[in-house]
Amino acid sequence: MTMLGLTRPTAVTFAEAETIIDEDGHGEADGNPDGLARVYVSPEVDGWTLVIGWWCDPCDGERSDEVLRLCTELSARYGRAQAYYYGAQGDGSAWLIAEGGAVLRRYCATGEAEDTLFTLGEPLPLERARREQLGLSPAWDEAPGDDEAASQWKSAAFHLAPEIAAALGASPLTLTAQTRVRGTGVLALTPHPASAEAEPVI
Repeated sequence: MTMLGLTRPTAVTFAEAETIIDEDGHGEADGNPDGLARVYVSPEVDGWTLVIGWWCDPCDGERSDEVLRLCTELSARYGRAQAYYYGAQGDGSAWLIAEGGAVLRRYCATGEAEDTLFTLGEPLPLERARREQLGLSPAWDEAPGDDEAASQWKSAAFHLAPEIAAALGASPLTLTAQTRVRGTGVLALTPHPASAEAEPVI
């Protein structure tokens, strides 16, 4: 939390945090219209600490450079750090994987024209395997080319973030009663300017 600049932690359950973060993300919370003022910091789950909220989006136009920096610094200290975006309503996926202080991969698949600007590093083994399953070349570039192949990959990549998170670390979408949990989850304020008006909990 110190490295991320998070403050005023308030203990909440995962269920309470899910409601709050969802409302924040949809602009329904007073004092947090852009969803960037608060995050949920989970207890340790299967050896990982999850930080959940819109503030963590690795391909947000405003936040991408900062999220890249934070993930790089966290990975230098803890070995690995990752950031994801997943729009469960078909809004796409994004992933950022850092290890040992270096970015291995950043990829954004949200259907926006700017997606390609965020691409860093080589495709992950899981990306390559999914393309092979689709009958596509495991190595590719983002240059205009085969529209059918691009459409197939876009459709698959839109839903890939949770699978990558589960394969490389821990995904909040795959937690079960058997998940190893240690500690207490908290809702905390981010260093974002909107947090000055936001409350830790509602």
